[in-house]
Amino acid sequence: MVLPLVKLGTLVLKTLSKPIAAKLKQQAAFHPEFRQKIISMAQANHRMTTTMQRRIYGHSTDVEIRPLNEEKAVQAAVDLIGELFVFAVAGAAVIFEVQRSSRSEARKEAIRKQELEELRQRDQNLAVEVELLKQKLVEIEQLAKGRGLSGILKMKPAQTEIDKSAAV
Repeated sequence: MVLPLVKLGTLVLKTLSKPIAAKLKQQAAFHPEFRQKIISMAQANHRMTTTMQRRIYGHSTDVEIRPLNEEKAVQAAVDLIGELFVFAVAGAAVIFEVQRSSRSEARKEAIRKQELEELRQRDQNLAVEVELLKQKLVEIEQLAKGRGLSGILKMKPAQTEIDKSAAV
C-alpha cells in the first residue's frame, strides 16, 4: 500500500516541478541583478560548449567566439535553470526512493537474521534435549541390568544411531 503512494507522490512532484521551473524562468529574466549574473553564466556556457564542439569536429579552437546577444543569453540561461531545477527534483526523488528501499531491505534483513538466530537457538535446545534423553536411556539400561531385568526379559542394550555408525 505504501509503495504505490510513494511512487505516485514522486510522479506528482516531478510533474509539479515543471510549472515551477517555468515560473522560475519567467521571474529570473526580469530581476536586473540576477539577469546580469545569468547572462554571464550563459556566455560562459556558450563559450565552453562552442569550444567543445569545435574540438569534437576537429576545427580550430583558437578563434574568437562571438558572444550571444542579450536576449538569447537570457533565454539560454533561464532554460538551463529550468532544466537544472527539474533535474534536481528528479534526482532528489531518486535518492529518496533509493534510501527508502534501502531501509526496507535493512528491515527485512534484520527479520531474517532474527529468524535464523531463533532457529539456531531451537537447534541447540533440541541438541541438549537429545543429550539428556541419551543420558536417561543409559541410566535406565544400567538400572535394568542391576535388577536383572535384561536377563529375565532377554533385553539387549539399545543401540543409538550414533553407536551404530561408530561400530561400522
